[in-house]
Amino acid sequence: MLDTSVRLLRLLSLLQIRRDWSGADLANRLEVTTRTVRNDIERLRILGYEVHSSPGITGGYRLAPGSTLPPLLLDDEEAVAVAVGLAAAASGSVTGIEETSLRAMAKLEQTLPTRLRKRVDALRLTTVSATGRGPTVEAGILTFIAGACRDHRQMVFHYLGRDSTASNRRAEPHRLVYTGRRWYLLAWDCDRDDWRTFRADRIGEPSPTGRRFTPREPPEDAANHVLRGVGSRAWKHQAHIQLHGSVDAIADILPPEAGLLHPIDEHHCLLETGSDSLHDLVRYITNLNVPFTVLDPPELRTILRELADRYIKAATEPAPTRL
Repeated sequence: MLDTSVRLLRLLSLLQIRRDWSGADLANRLEVTTRTVRNDIERLRILGYEVHSSPGITGGYRLAPGSTLPPLLLDDEEAVAVAVGLAAAASGSVTGIEETSLRAMAKLEQTLPTRLRKRVDALRLTTVSATGRGPTVEAGILTFIAGACRDHRQMVFHYLGRDSTASNRRAEPHRLVYTGRRWYLLAWDCDRDDWRTFRADRIGEPSPTGRRFTPREPPEDAANHVLRGVGSRAWKHQAHIQLHGSVDAIADILPPEAGLLHPIDEHHCLLETGSDSLHDLVRYITNLNVPFTVLDPPELRTILRELADRYIKAATEPAPTRL
């Protein structure tokens, strides 16, 4: 029979990987009696783990969130994933989380065996982030929004629009979407009776209304809806541009917030994008250094023709004689 301390760790590990366990299943896994399982469950409770139990033939055990934070058991892959995630968070876009992430990272590294510490160090030393620094969001605001999404709680908040206009909003939060530079909230705007995308860094003083809601079905995948709004609908000028490259190749050079990509065929894809200035959009598209065809708007095609004439003239006119 396993030593009691080893058995407790095995029991805790089992409770963490599955939601519900019967006493008989646990006893079989640990090769002990159901009475020993009951005694070990009591020991875990004394250590601070909240384990719910229900009697009867269909009863069993379930590990629930407790009032304290007892140790977690992670396998090798989980430990490496957590370490890498903490390292990324330390340079991320959530206000005030950098120092906390570094402290947690230091604690985790102290407990990692040498074989895992080497893997984490290799990943950290050989990885360079190319993500641009975007506006940061307070961690408390993100966690409040995430909780409201999870619990289907209606919320109110102050919002600063793109034109710096302040407004009070009442919404049913659906999903948080992170594009690599910014956090966005996809929500049903109760007063405008439509789906809206809100930049999380422009949300202030969120609070619950006390009302719960039945989740609505969004018009499309949350990430696609946000990217479509951020890259196109939010701008004064909306554009559809065919890029001469596969959707995978273009996705490698195009940041997510630039717009929404759709595959056309093996060698072409469609970009839904936009801008408040068509000239700015021309500069952005040409800087991609990828052949393209403008499908709409016609005004963008006109600007390109004017620029083409200007460039041809600049390249074909005889150079002035230098003195």
